[in-house]
Amino acid sequence: MDDLRKRLHKTEEQLNYLIRVKDSSTWGNLSGFQEKYSHLKDSFYDYEEEKLAEKIHELEEALSFIEERCEETLSPMERVRIVRSPERFTLKDILENIYEDFTELSGEEDASIDPSMVTAKAQIVRRVKNKIYSQAVMVIGQEKGHGEEYRNGGSCKPWGNEKALRYMRVAETEGIPIHFYIFTPGSFPIEDYPGAGQQIARNLYALTKLRVPIISVISEGGSGGAEAIGLSDFRLMFSHGYYSVISPEGAAAIEGKIREGEKLPPELVDACADRLKITAEDNLRFGTIDRIIQEPTLGAKRDDFIFFKQLRSEIIRATDEVVLKTKSLRAFRAYDVKLKKAEESASEELEINVSWDLNADEIKRLLSHRSKKYRNMAANYFGGQPTPSEAIYRKTRNVLFRLYYAFRYDLLRQQQKQVEKVIKDVSGEGSVLLKRVTTPFTTAYNFISRKPEEAKKNRPTIERPSVPEEMDIWDTYTSPLANEDRTISCPNASKHSCKDLWVPDLYGEFCGVCENCGYHFPLEYEWYLKHLFDPDSIKVFNNEISSLNPLDYPGYQERLELARVKTGRGSANITFYAKVMDVDIVTTMLYSDFRNGTVGAAEGEKFVRACEKARLKRRPLLAYVHTTGGIRIHEGTLGVIQMPKCTMAVREYIDSGGLYIVVYDNNSYAGPVASFLGCSPYQFAIRSSRVGFAGSRVIRETTGEDVPPDYHNCRNALRRGHIQGIWDRRDFRKNLYKALLTMGGRNLYYR
Repeated sequence: MDDLRKRLHKTEEQLNYLIRVKDSSTWGNLSGFQEKYSHLKDSFYDYEEEKLAEKIHELEEALSFIEERCEETLSPMERVRIVRSPERFTLKDILENIYEDFTELSGEEDASIDPSMVTAKAQIVRRVKNKIYSQAVMVIGQEKGHGEEYRNGGSCKPWGNEKALRYMRVAETEGIPIHFYIFTPGSFPIEDYPGAGQQIARNLYALTKLRVPIISVISEGGSGGAEAIGLSDFRLMFSHGYYSVISPEGAAAIEGKIREGEKLPPELVDACADRLKITAEDNLRFGTIDRIIQEPTLGAKRDDFIFFKQLRSEIIRATDEVVLKTKSLRAFRAYDVKLKKAEESASEELEINVSWDLNADEIKRLLSHRSKKYRNMAANYFGGQPTPSEAIYRKTRNVLFRLYYAFRYDLLRQQQKQVEKVIKDVSGEGSVLLKRVTTPFTTAYNFISRKPEEAKKNRPTIERPSVPEEMDIWDTYTSPLANEDRTISCPNASKHSCKDLWVPDLYGEFCGVCENCGYHFPLEYEWYLKHLFDPDSIKVFNNEISSLNPLDYPGYQERLELARVKTGRGSANITFYAKVMDVDIVTTMLYSDFRNGTVGAAEGEKFVRACEKARLKRRPLLAYVHTTGGIRIHEGTLGVIQMPKCTMAVREYIDSGGLYIVVYDNNSYAGPVASFLGCSPYQFAIRSSRVGFAGSRVIRETTGEDVPPDYHNCRNALRRGHIQGIWDRRDFRKNLYKALLTMGGRNLYYR
């Protein structure tokens, strides 16, 4: 009877699970099955054992049938519910069932530094022809737990991601692979040091060139929180998982313009989950993941031991594939091909043992493959693709440019520097010798012939770069805001007793700045194009690249057309060559007029190309952020993938010796700040701007706490160490010029 009781309890779990997945008890007559279960439970001892077993078997058969029907018709939102189910396996279950041994680092359970991020040194074992091989790995991932509040549902705080980075470095030092497991709805949106967005940016920057094989596996991948440990050489995803730019509920709140506190319409949430293309099949089709790990019907649970065995084979196989791509021996290449052909038999034991240790040459290949992988992501999802002949021409031109600039700066400039150094050294030695011989004579002569007024010697002066004291203002552009004949009050009037400002003066002579308190009123991006750079020096490139609607998101194509008509441009990013006081620079500008400066495939591609141009021509790179609302949700994970893609381009530019300066203005939030902007060593903000990871509403809904009005103020960002300085708009040009002369390495053309 105990066995029958366990089976009956199992049917109750199945019923409750189906109701949670469907979010209803009416689908598939689930309410009828509930009644049958309740009847069997209440009359458990009224049946003979044989009859009771028969009744329970009938219920089990019926539930198995309805589970298969449910699996066949799973919607994206139902997959989200599967991932969020308390019966779902977690990282701790993976550690206990896949790895032979593990030691959790940085404390355990609620005593850990941010228990929502688990880091563990582990051993994974494989059997090859009756021999056992053990390999050390670093396992890092979010831990959702099974109801523990201190786990925070896998939503990591900044110090959790900092802990992950610390042990990534340990793995790099020890030369062992890293296995990432992503179980997060998103990062915890707080700006406390080290800052949610800034720490994700640091993680991404480090991951671009981490010198060990990296494998990531996605169960629940929520936007920037997933990317904090998501950049890898091979990306796996569970068949019932989801990977998204935003939660379906968050997208529904934005799309439906739902006010805070109002209930979200369930049908709108379901629709957004479908539109965002968040499933494993969708992400495989778009190329944002490399392979899908199949799960049992309605998703794997914590006691699905056959699934864990399969997962173990998949993670070993993925690591083998990454390592084998770095090998140069033909035998390893042949085995790599064999692996690709054997996808159906991935769970079978491998025939050879592949060492995961890499030498220096193999590490170079590993980093090269990683760079190419992310460079090609989302490469077909923007407008303005070149024809085959244009592509050949551009490729040839880039090769010639590369040769030209390498000859000009790497060969001639280096030879010139060597010659100058030799001349300087020789002349220096000669002058010292001459000085020693002539010093007694010149001293005696000066003593005899000196005049009283020459007795005092002037102090030596230090040569410094000449910087204009005032910002140059060209007469070729006047802000349209200055055309209104009225006055406007400064927001700080009650605090600083600011007088009302006449609009033509405010947006004309005063450059949009209150002359009393220094408050900066927003100005259109064209003002900066005319006042920041030298006259007629701007030359736009990649203007043909434009934003598309790759997900066929309903209504989005019309919004894109409106943005194109409004701005006369095809994307929210303008890339151009320019000069600042005769210093050549490359600039990438995110501006508010086109979809609030959000980033998608087109904007990311233009940013990457700007990095490549600056690297090729040895010019400084300026990222001026007029405004950015984050990653564009209408492009789904094709937008999210721009975070690691653009960070990779930034890292390669900085490593080449370039100077990367970021200047924030107005409102700068979310994904770009948490990746390719936030990783810059030189970040500045225009006074009165706001910089952060998430808006006040998101913070309030996530943390349950309200934030002060100045929470994202640039002064607070400076106090937290997220930016390096605050610039007055009137001094922008002067400060930028000083930065160009005093910051960065020696690889710039003017150095």
